[in-house]
Amino acid sequence: MFKKLLLAIMIALPMSVFAQKFAVINTNTLISALPEVKSVNEQLESANAKYQEEFTKLQSEFQKKFEEFQALDASTPQSIKDRRIQEVQELENKINQFRETASQDLNRQQQQLMAPIQEKVLKAIQSIGQEGGYTFVFENMVPLYTGADVKDITDEVKARLGVN
Repeated sequence: MFKKLLLAIMIALPMSVFAQKFAVINTNTLISALPEVKSVNEQLESANAKYQEEFTKLQSEFQKKFEEFQALDASTPQSIKDRRIQEVQELENKINQFRETASQDLNRQQQQLMAPIQEKVLKAIQSIGQEGGYTFVFENMVPLYTGADVKDITDEVKARLGVN
């Protein structure tokens, strides 16, 4: 009895593997074609321009302080030189902190702005996956060989999302 059950499982398992349907999708192509992404990119570019403007101001201030320090003559008291060095170092630290904060903020903004778009795309992929009866949908896979059971559903998801 056990041998018959084991034999039935061994026969059924490979058949069930071959009966599965697979699909691939290129989400990079899909997401870049969405009109909402253009708006997101414009917002990020605007924020980046503002950060760049502020960064340029900080660099100019740093350059000015550094040139003032270099212009000090040999007769300048050491306490004044030390204070100027400290000012230059503080500005350098301020620039580094600003650069890090700006980068983190831009990344956070991108994640917040892209989250609804990614959710929308995921729902469309899941919907088409369910409707098509696909066992797996692989993302950004470059197939070296595509058998009859693997379908690229990028265009179907684009159509579902109303993208040309």
